[in-house]
Amino acid sequence: AFSTDGDVLFYLRDAVTQLLDHQQEYTTFGLIRYFAEYFSSVKNSNHVLFREYNYIRATPHNRASFIRVFWRCYRQIGKSGDLLSTLEYRSLLQLLCPDFPLEMVQRAARIVQMEDVVDCLMSFSDFLYALQLHFYYPEFLNSMLLIYQDLLAGKSPNTVIVPTSTSIDLLRSVAAENISKEKQQQQQDGVDPSTLAQCIDALCDRFKHSHPPRSCMREVLGQTNKVYYYSFLMSLAKHESINQTIGALPSRAEFLIDPEMDQDLDKLIAQISVSPSSNSSGSAVGGLKEVHRRASPRRNIHHRRKIEVESDGSTEETDSSEN
Repeated sequence: AFSTDGDVLFYLRDAVTQLLDHQQEYTTFGLIRYFAEYFSSVKNSNHVLFREYNYIRATPHNRASFIRVFWRCYRQIGKSGDLLSTLEYRSLLQLLCPDFPLEMVQRAARIVQMEDVVDCLMSFSDFLYALQLHFYYPEFLNSMLLIYQDLLAGKSPNTVIVPTSTSIDLLRSVAAENISKEKQQQQQDGVDPSTLAQCIDALCDRFKHSHPPRSCMREVLGQTNKVYYYSFLMSLAKHESINQTIGALPSRAEFLIDPEMDQDLDKLIAQISVSPSSNSSGSAVGGLKEVHRRASPRRNIHHRRKIEVESDGSTEETDSSEN
């Protein structure tokens, strides 16, 4: 879970902040148990549930964890074959992260749709793999878009743009302003793959944030004579090696398979069917929310205590399959 010392300090600061904000709730059960619960939740990737956007994007582990949680919560949409719009996917994301931005959802949708003509309906798998790419590597993709636009305009970028914490918002603003122009040009031209590959190599040499494996990007660029930005991103989103590098989602062949979650749902349905008070679909929804909320750092202790009283005493996390 902790890729750098900075990540460790980040989680320690957050754990202490949460403790200070909820002293009466947590000190009742003891500090040792609180910290054990918090870091167990981080390890199991449940810590991002119901947290603010700045938190879920703060570390690579948080980003991968949120993508995995989103998949597990809504995998049934994929199994049912439903197609949803951009705004419908945003609504689902905001159930897990209340301030999840529309811009991030739209960027993922553009990858699926190749161009922003209409808000087409998208399959769950197509949308989620595109969201994973843009949510996990946003800094790199922002920089690559600027390089791509320079190449389209006939420029030869000699300076690699590497975003810092103070310049990322500016890069996003510039990229957003140029999207329409870039789309008009890409429909006619595209860029030379070898030139873009050289620029990407130079970008990776100096980049301080995560980026897709170079070998994967070279492989995709080697399969075409002209590169179009959104086609390139779609190929990266579907690339299995990139998916394995992030480690949040299963392969496309196993995307709808999760035996552990199926068992949890079967148990929940069985409990609802024998409960005299569960006579509506609303109780099922509430039960599902309870299963997911149980893993939140802010709620872990209370829900575990409730489970210990009402069940056979097991305190196993619902997401224990995380590596």
